[in-house]
Amino acid sequence: MTALAVLDIAGTTVDEQGAVYTALEGAVRTAGASPSTTDIQRWMGADKKEAIAGLLENGTGQPPHPSVVESGFTDFHARLDAAYRSRPPRPLPGVPEAIAALRAADIKVALTTGFDRSVVDGLLDTIGWTSGVLDAVVCVDDVPAGRPAPYMIFRAMERTGVHAVADIVVAGDTRRDLEAGHNAGAGTIVGVLTGGYDVTDLGAVPHTHLLPSVADLPGLLGVAVPAQAATPSASSAE
Repeated sequence: MTALAVLDIAGTTVDEQGAVYTALEGAVRTAGASPSTTDIQRWMGADKKEAIAGLLENGTGQPPHPSVVESGFTDFHARLDAAYRSRPPRPLPGVPEAIAALRAADIKVALTTGFDRSVVDGLLDTIGWTSGVLDAVVCVDDVPAGRPAPYMIFRAMERTGVHAVADIVVAGDTRRDLEAGHNAGAGTIVGVLTGGYDVTDLGAVPHTHLLPSVADLPGLLGVAVPAQAATPSASSAE
């Protein structure tokens, strides 16, 4: 029996037009490295400060000074804020209805993210996911380490009062999302194809299902979505 759905934010439940990775690449280039698209992709879903440090080390061949990482992180924040002001994030199609259906079926819903709290609070306020929409939101700065460590999932369990990892479903659009679910021992690990990875990429990581979108999650779990709220989508669970 599923008691908790732990969902990623960017690319999984929220469409932010890839702004986070454009901002990440811009900040790292300004700090002195020249990451490729593949380099950026390796850090999708990660703690953004950790990503900056890793990309700089990969580009220069040596660990960056902490002050350089902090400066890059500040630059990343500024770039992301500007992007969000220009093109505000929005929920992915069918996701608000799916979240509401899960909660109506007594399945708690928590969001986890590689963003820090200062980014997340503004993002959720922009899309209207404030009081009463979610059961918990866990940010990377709430835990000792980001994905693929399982700590954000465990913190979500703690905040929602769920005790058994077998009773949780973890869903995300990146390899790190699925790796975190696997490391947590989640009963159901779902890759969704609304982000930067395709079936081949996500299929190479331990998982239980691949779906087109979180909008298909209620169907996978046997939860009905009210007809007036349903969003057509062809499920491809495997």
